[in-house]
Amino acid sequence: MAVKAAVLLESDYEDLEYWYPYLRLIEAGIKPETVAPKKETYKSKHGYPATADVTAAAAAKKSYGLVVIPGGWAPDRMRRDDDMVRVVRKAARAGKVVAAVCHGGSMLVSAGCARGVRLTSVRAIRDDLVAAGARWQDRPVMRDGNFITAQGPGDLPEFMRAILSALRA
Repeated sequence: MAVKAAVLLESDYEDLEYWYPYLRLIEAGIKPETVAPKKETYKSKHGYPATADVTAAAAAKKSYGLVVIPGGWAPDRMRRDDDMVRVVRKAARAGKVVAAVCHGGSMLVSAGCARGVRLTSVRAIRDDLVAAGARWQDRPVMRDGNFITAQGPGDLPEFMRAILSALRA
């Protein structure tokens, strides 16, 4: 697949929600770029390091066919960076695949692209998504147009099947 993919990164990311999509994309023949506010190494909730390939400022000038937003506490940090939000908003507005798991949906709120979209998430951000106009669904994985969302780490296999299917379409 000749898709340009970004996997977002910030401190306190949920290990599986970053690494599982990242590695599955490589297995599918896609070399994802890890995008973060700074080109440095970030630690997960459990201390596992991941290093950014490109800054969010540089990534905001690029076009991605897929943006993956892992959860954990990282999305709360990501949404404070205008360039990180810009990467998500740009992909969403261009109709590219935007995929968020767990708390990652909070980036959809900050990017202003949740209104009217059927989304799922960890229950902790359900009210935020609903307040932003999303039609929240209590389902492990939800696909609505170019948006794919999942509730948590246990849903990653189905989440990645949905992502790879959307990229093939």
